[in-house]
Amino acid sequence: MSQSPVLIQKTALVIHGGAGVISRDAMSAESEAEYQAALNLALDAGNAVLQNGGSAREAVIASVIALEDCPLFNAGKGAVFNAEGGHELDASIMEGHSSKAGAVAVVYTIKNPIRLAEAIMEHSSHVLLAGAGAEQFADTRPEIIRVEPNYFDTVHRFQQLKQTQEEQGKTFSADLKGKYFGTVGAVALDKHGHIAAGTSTGGMTNKRWSRIGDSPIIGAGTYANQQCGVSGTGWGEYFLRAVVAHDICARMKYRGDSLADAANEVLMKVVPEMGGDGGAIAIDKDGNIAMPFNTEGMYRGWINPDGSRGVAIFKD
Repeated sequence: MSQSPVLIQKTALVIHGGAGVISRDAMSAESEAEYQAALNLALDAGNAVLQNGGSAREAVIASVIALEDCPLFNAGKGAVFNAEGGHELDASIMEGHSSKAGAVAVVYTIKNPIRLAEAIMEHSSHVLLAGAGAEQFADTRPEIIRVEPNYFDTVHRFQQLKQTQEEQGKTFSADLKGKYFGTVGAVALDKHGHIAAGTSTGGMTNKRWSRIGDSPIIGAGTYANQQCGVSGTGWGEYFLRAVVAHDICARMKYRGDSLADAANEVLMKVVPEMGGDGGAIAIDKDGNIAMPFNTEGMYRGWINPDGSRGVAIFKD
């Protein structure tokens, strides 16, 4: 007696490279093409994992590493400078079907913080490690690639630091909307119907006192359950207060909202009414994708379950 064929879930993938003040007039055609090419490379990295039967978590990590290794984005190699002229990197990852999560904050020799976040999830009893302790944990994991702190130095980010310091003076300006942020992230749905989400960042330009935003905080910058997965990007203090990533999934789980309705309400109403701005990417269990943002632009790319794909920066 022949067995019924096993139904295989179609896959989906969405990525972002940060939201904020991204002026079309200030971006050359060459620069726009460079960003689009980088987004496509990150999509290819994650999609290759999914098409080979890999897990959503593996796909998220592959896409995020591609973005961390690109100096265009504020994560990994392209991380912004803090006020002291150094770099402090954060990342997190979560699996929806297992509720497992890992996160890392304020690290400075980790080439790919998303890898360390995964290692914390898989090889410790903790969810979030920070600073020197996270660096010490990395010492126990030979698969974690270490670099000198100046690996993260780039001319573009140093110029950005100096400009920011001139604009802000000796104290932080209250008018930070969309100006000094940047994050990368990915959300994936694999052939088993599992969802994972991950986020990585260099934080806020000119940040002080080891400031930590939403990116390494499960529920704020990253969240996944069996129904949806979310990665956020924007003004972290407001994403923390609004628990953005979890709120989107909670609206679906407890109120029955669609992914689009839940994501749009949180990003286009809840966060702006609090005074913040930013965007998010999300996928639900059926492969629907949402990418709302209330800033001028958000670097993003997607591959739908039917294989159609795209990358975009601006709203149109």
